Amino acid sequence: MRFVIVTGMSGAGKSTALKVLEDIGYFCVDNIPIPLVEKFTELALTPKTEYNKVALGVDIRSGREIEGLQSVLERLATQGLIYEILYLDANDTTLLRRYKETRRSHPLARDGRIEDGVVQEREALAFLRKQADWIIDSSTLLVRELRAELEKIFVNSQEYRNIYITILSFGFKYGIPVDSDLVFDVRFLPNPYYLEALKQKTGQDAEVRDYVLGFDLTHEFLKKLEDMVDFLIPNYVSEGKNQLVISIGCTGGKHRSVTLANCLYEYLSQKNGYGLKIEHRDILK
Repeated sequence: MRFVIVTGMSGAGKSTALKVLEDIGYFCVDNIPIPLVEKFTELALTPKTEYNKVALGVDIRSGREIEGLQSVLERLATQGLIYEILYLDANDTTLLRRYKETRRSHPLARDGRIEDGVVQEREALAFLRKQADWIIDSSTLLVRELRAELEKIFVNSQEYRNIYITILSFGFKYGIPVDSDLVFDVRFLPNPYYLEALKQKTGQDAEVRDYVLGFDLTHEFLKKLEDMVDFLIPNYVSEGKNQLVISIGCTGGKHRSVTLANCLYEYLSQKNGYGLKIEHRDILK
């Protein structure tokens, strides 16, 4: 039997995760009281039951009882139960925005500030995050993207390295993306904007791509960029980083940055285990 505990921060996507797991054949129970976890597990393991895939939603809604989950997990382990922990997370800014958009109150801050509730929740769930087999940061994910990441793990059984990488092209004239972790400036490359035949096209067009990639300088930069991300990403994963935004900028965000972002995306797409998406922020400006 595959036994998954779904937990994490309120507003990070646990309900969506449980719906996805239910859609792919898991028997799901959400917000189960901690004292009943062992009883339910015992029932699910009964030979005559038809449960072969089970997901339990356990989170801060259990209040102080959540502290007892560690002991429960230790007892289940001694009984030979193999379980996995899926932890949904998001940065504080995203969580606060989601709460304000839905106008819901935080379980730990019904009469106070949401910010305080988020801080308390992180502290209370730290032991689960530390033990998690899978950590998905949904800060920049759409629902369909979150579903795709879950299907990688629970349907396709792909290796998953607990990091989601966004490759973002942009134009410096519109400002550096504030959520960037790494920023690369490709304004040193020859600019297709000054060629009349290419000026109104973008890096999505073959003519612009061929022009930008037609210089040895571009290929030298790409090789160094690939070497750098190959070195950095595993170290970010080891450090516990779950979201990485790699921003590549040129003057207007239409030609060189788009081409180089696409090249990096294609390169990383060949790697196994990374959640990956690409955005061209300023391509239509």
